[in-house]
Amino acid sequence: MTERTAVLDEPPGPGAAPAAPPGLRARALGLPLGLLRTARPRQWVKNVLVAAAPAAAGELFLHRTLLQLPLLFALFTGAASAVYLVNDARDAAADRAHPDKCRRPVAAGEVPVPVAYVAGGLLAVLVPAAAAVLCNPATAALLAAYLLMQLAYCVSLKNVLVVDLAVVTTGFLLRAMTGGPALGIPLSRWFLITAGFGALFMVAAKRYSEALRVAAKTPEDRGETRPLLREYSDGYLRFVWQLAAGGAVLAYCLWALESGGTAAGALPWRQLSMIPFILAVLRYAVFADRGTAGAPEDVVLRDRPLAVIALAWVGLYAMAVADV
Repeated sequence: MTERTAVLDEPPGPGAAPAAPPGLRARALGLPLGLLRTARPRQWVKNVLVAAAPAAAGELFLHRTLLQLPLLFALFTGAASAVYLVNDARDAAADRAHPDKCRRPVAAGEVPVPVAYVAGGLLAVLVPAAAAVLCNPATAALLAAYLLMQLAYCVSLKNVLVVDLAVVTTGFLLRAMTGGPALGIPLSRWFLITAGFGALFMVAAKRYSEALRVAAKTPEDRGETRPLLREYSDGYLRFVWQLAAGGAVLAYCLWALESGGTAAGALPWRQLSMIPFILAVLRYAVFADRGTAGAPEDVVLRDRPLAVIALAWVGLYAMAVADV
């Protein structure tokens, strides 16, 4: 044995600190990363809806709005993360038997179930408290209502026909509303009706797409999907998303055609914005009808014509709100 090898093989001296086992270091890093993955960062894009109310009121680029929106985004992200943590902790046993959900950190054992419950519970308490201190009591109440409703959904409401659709839709609507009480912006009836029906349209379209995929599976594989989907008929879910699409278009058109003065020589931006809005609904309905309307953000980003239509609507809507 060479001198160099002998030195390498010597045990550590009495005063040397023992090296941490590689598995311990990996677990120490794995727990925070597992909690982050359980919080679903990919879903955080939904929380940009907090900008909907100030955008609709033409106050999106005001200084106070630009300062407040990042805070609202963070608060809703924390609230949604709390729900995901509790949901995955509650469903850990069932997720382990699922071919895809078994990879979730809680189901895979990367995050212990008690840790997920504690992290979710802490977020559920801290988010409304932070909203009360940093925003106002109305915003805190709205976030508390969101948390209570979504946690009730995790426990039991996701297994109740129709109510599950209403709860998910209301979650989107609360995101869109939160900028109102936080910034002292009145929420118009047309904004609430259009946002509500629009959210229901996307939720029902997603459920319809899931139902079609379930129907294409073998009887053995159907038990691995959302149980309540087996209770809905394809015809019913199609009726819901068609009804919601019609309601959203009608409410938006009533807003656009509502009497209101425009500057002399200005184009009727409100009325013109109906064109891309209707085209966007019709284009999205194509994916709903095919059964490929998954997450709304994926549909928009995947389909270039729909993204272009959406940008055209944003431009015309901005001109209408600015009343130029």
